[in-house]
Amino acid sequence: MDIQLTELEARVLGCLVEKQITTPEYYPITLNALTNACNQKSNRHPLVAFADTDVVRGLNGLQTKKLSVTTYLANSRVPKYRHVLPEKAELTKAETAIITELLLRGPQTVGELRTRASRMHEFHDLDSVQQRLDALAERGFVIQLPRQPGRKENRYAHLLCGEPVIPDEPERAPAPESATERVRVENERLNALEAEVNGLREDFAALKAEFAAFKAEFG
Repeated sequence: MDIQLTELEARVLGCLVEKQITTPEYYPITLNALTNACNQKSNRHPLVAFADTDVVRGLNGLQTKKLSVTTYLANSRVPKYRHVLPEKAELTKAETAIITELLLRGPQTVGELRTRASRMHEFHDLDSVQQRLDALAERGFVIQLPRQPGRKENRYAHLLCGEPVIPDEPERAPAPESATERVRVENERLNALEAEVNGLREDFAALKAEFAAFKAEFG
């Protein structure tokens, strides 16, 4: 596995993959929408507050590593961005969903991955997640972390940023129930749609201004 990312690039890449799968009607996405996705308060760890310039640096790094592409669509005045992670890394849909969750949320147990990644790919049971994790581990994409004191299960981390450094953590609250998790996922989707609508409104306002200026000049 020859992909090595910075933490910034990992967040940007994870958001690109997530948005392609969960909101394909708004993909590829604009810089504004991608920045909002990186800074979401739900389904993210750690929380960040990136500026557009930060995200551009992340995109530039991903493009250098041939993991993202800038796209210019006929119906859009601004460039949009897409990823090519599955093609570059030869990942299945199930593996892509798992890697994406690890990119966005850090180390997780098999059970946590099944619950959270199911919004991108349906996993019927824990064994199906474990099989994909084992396959990814064999290829050097993920690693099983040593079990921490007070925890019943091992967690897995991605290796796209190199060997993870896991600090000592206090005991965390139990994982949310599945119904709560579904509500969070739906809220995340609505936030993404709102951000995209705002971006489209900005594009439309700019087009109206251009048309008015053209009409004033040429009649």
